[in-house]
Amino acid sequence: MEKERYDGEVVDCLTLILPTVGCSWDSCYMCGFTLESDRKATQKSIFHGFLKAVESKKAEILKIFTSGSFFDEREVSRETREKIYRKALELGFRKIVVESRPEFIDEKVAEEIKNSGMEIEVGIGVETSNDLYREYLINKGFSFDEFVRASKILKGVAKVKAYLLLKPPFLTEREAVEDVLKSILDVKRYVDVISLNLMTVHRKTVIERIWRKGVYRPPWLWSAVEILKRADAYIICDPVGGGKKRGPHNCFRCDGDVVREIKLFSLYQDKKVFKKDCECFELWKLSMDAEELTDLFIFP
Repeated sequence: MEKERYDGEVVDCLTLILPTVGCSWDSCYMCGFTLESDRKATQKSIFHGFLKAVESKKAEILKIFTSGSFFDEREVSRETREKIYRKALELGFRKIVVESRPEFIDEKVAEEIKNSGMEIEVGIGVETSNDLYREYLINKGFSFDEFVRASKILKGVAKVKAYLLLKPPFLTEREAVEDVLKSILDVKRYVDVISLNLMTVHRKTVIERIWRKGVYRPPWLWSAVEILKRADAYIICDPVGGGKKRGPHNCFRCDGDVVREIKLFSLYQDKKVFKKDCECFELWKLSMDAEELTDLFIFP
């Protein structure tokens, strides 16, 4: 259970992860969610898990993650999805939030959403508007144009959320910040909300391998604050793993306070919540400059 902003109010949100067979792409360099999948999952077990998770829970918003794509028939069949919609309506949820890769979004899915009786928000992990970064630094497996196509299909029947990733490998901290700010400008015309995702080092991933070699550092929380202050868009951020060595962090002393401010901003969209000061802020600025001087990796 957590809090979420909805129609200008802060309401209760139930978040659950359905153990499906896992993402059909399963090749992104930073993603370890496949480890949470269940290769033996059936539609019956998935719906049973859903029922168990929502029983006796009261909330306005229901977030359903599958560690893959909600609209991938291989993971969650249309029949199961429609049973989920009906139960969510019965239990009084006002909105469902799901995720999908763009290749699973088509006119049939749009019609399904329209007939669901629910307000549905679909998150798409576009990560960056830079196709070269997405292909070579993230290995996402689709283009920006494919994201735009899916967003246009969803518009009018669903809310659309774009996930943007802060700090793919081989970018300096400043390059990563500027890429997100450029991506915000590029995606905001196609979406209702932007979610800023800060890189976390998951087990058994390409990112973990380079992190263990000491050639990758997760993003500074100050970088996220900088983006949220400069962004001209409805943008939210939940710093997963914030303040831990595998997650986004500053000096570990101020991290808890900065994470709280980021979460407060996500709820209220008020830039005045950012009040925390710390000596490491100057170190962050210095490291940004130093990286530019020592960066030997030139990416077009």
